[in-house]
Amino acid sequence: MMARWRQRVRLEDGLKLDLNRLVQQGFASPGKMRSSTIRWSYRYTDEEVASGRLLADLTGERRGWLRLELGALDQWIDLEGARRHFGGCQWYFLCPTTGRRASVLWKPPGATRFASRQAWPRQVAYGSQFQTPHDRALSGAQNVLDRLGGKDFLSVDDGVPPKPKGNAFAHVSNPGEPVRSL
Repeated sequence: MMARWRQRVRLEDGLKLDLNRLVQQGFASPGKMRSSTIRWSYRYTDEEVASGRLLADLTGERRGWLRLELGALDQWIDLEGARRHFGGCQWYFLCPTTGRRASVLWKPPGATRFASRQAWPRQVAYGSQFQTPHDRALSGAQNVLDRLGGKDFLSVDDGVPPKPKGNAFAHVSNPGEPVRSL
């Protein structure tokens, strides 16, 4: 099977704004107002693609906003909090184009603003949509390795990736030795 010819722009070639990662990395904190510099870079070379100023206000109980200044772009994005079943609050972007909740906003190449995937219906596609099934499987395996061992762990042939940071339940053992939980 041949890969599809690209008629659309790859989302991954643009900029990605993931609210869950912003909260996890401290760019946005529930109950606080934060100002910081945000930077996008290539995964393997760490070469900077873009950088800008990010101001996030999550002081409201269920409402907030985020302001992104990136070159000529000065975009305000509303945030909405939803109650979780077991307590707490999950924050979402409100897409500036569709008004729908989204955890991730994209700015594809050539775009003038960030919006959800649904705001770019026939103009964009994920990179995997251009790959053969075999290449999709290889890309998926590489993504798992990247998540486990980071950018320095390149292939399965190198052995077991290092223990992920903050994972107290993982224990890497010698082959043939039973795996123990700590």
